[in-house]
Amino acid sequence: MGNFLPLSVKLVDGAKMSVSSICEAEVALQGQWRNKQAAPYKDACRLIAAAKEGTCNPSIAFAAFKAAAIDQRLLVPAEKSAALKMLDDVTEDIGHDEAFGSWPSDNRQATWGRAGR
Repeated sequence: MGNFLPLSVKLVDGAKMSVSSICEAEVALQGQWRNKQAAPYKDACRLIAAAKEGTCNPSIAFAAFKAAAIDQRLLVPAEKSAALKMLDDVTEDIGHDEAFGSWPSDNRQATWGRAGR
C-alpha cells in the first residue's frame, strides 16, 4: 500500500501504472517517457532518489514526480469517486437553487449577532 493518493500514469509505450509510493514512482520513472532530458523529469529522478536516501521529504519528491508526469502529458485524469457521483445526482435531483439556497423572497434581513439592536 502506498503513502500517497494513487496517480494513474500512462507511459509512452502504452503501459499503465498506478503510482502511490516513492518506490512505485521510481519504477515509473524507469519506463518510457517522452523526454528524459526535460528538467521536470530530471528533478523528479533526483528527488525520488533523495527521498529513498532520506535526504528529501517524500511528499516533495512525489509532487515532483506528479509535476513531471503532467509536464509530459502522462498523467491520466482521475475519475469521479462513487460518493461524488452520488452527490452530483442528488443535487441535480433537487435543483440548483434548492441545493445552494437563496435569500428569502420577502427581503428579511438576517439578524445574526445583532441581538438587542
